[in-house]
Amino acid sequence: MKPSDRRPLVLIFMGVSGSGKTTVGTLLAQRTGATFFEGDNFHPPENIEKMRRGIPLTDADREKWLHTLRDIITRSLDEGTFTVMACSALKAAYRDLLQGGDARVKFVYLTGPRSVIAERLKARRNHFMPATLLDSQWAALEPPSDALTFSCEKSPNEIVSAVIQALGMGA
Repeated sequence: MKPSDRRPLVLIFMGVSGSGKTTVGTLLAQRTGATFFEGDNFHPPENIEKMRRGIPLTDADREKWLHTLRDIITRSLDEGTFTVMACSALKAAYRDLLQGGDARVKFVYLTGPRSVIAERLKARRNHFMPATLLDSQWAALEPPSDALTFSCEKSPNEIVSAVIQALGMGA
């Protein structure tokens, strides 16, 4: 496989809340000049309110949100703009919808020990996702079999460097 065959046009950082999707995705976008989208910013207000109250989202709750993200992905693909997105993408069906059968859309799965992620969530401030919803995210998670996978115990810089190397995006 030539390095150019590995390069996605859209790269989605996925995993449970607190795994580092936004931190690592933002850093990769900065280092590569990609456009970054924080998936949480596109939740409808009713989803945010539900999560604030500690109520897990259902597939039906996530449907509109996922279609909004798919629209962003489609525009990025149409424009040929390298895009990085942070999105939990917990289930295979969600990833299928986001990818839309296009091999130019790839996933990076950030995972790690539940205890580490729980501590991160407890320490996080000014976010609508309470630590009490972590168990519901773990329950919904269907780990991908076809994503680059990294432990969130590595530093964001280490993960970004590894992603760039794995996808043949650096010098």
